[in-house]
Amino acid sequence: IHENVPGVLSEINSIFSDIGINISAQYLQTNDKVGYVVMDIHEQYSELALSKLNGVNGTIRCRVLF
Repeated sequence: IHENVPGVLSEINSIFSDIGINISAQYLQTNDKVGYVVMDIHEQYSELALSKLNGVNGTIRCRVLF
């Protein structure tokens, strides 16, 4: 869940790309103030990815679902 501001989705995608994790599916929904993105990945859960995602400017909440 994130603030709906330009660049958030781009930064999220860059994090996965930089770590070498492939995104197999992605769903994004926003309103005027907030948005959320759900991603399916093929890689094993990564503490580094979660840590970096929590550091994205505008992040409200980030979690991993198994």
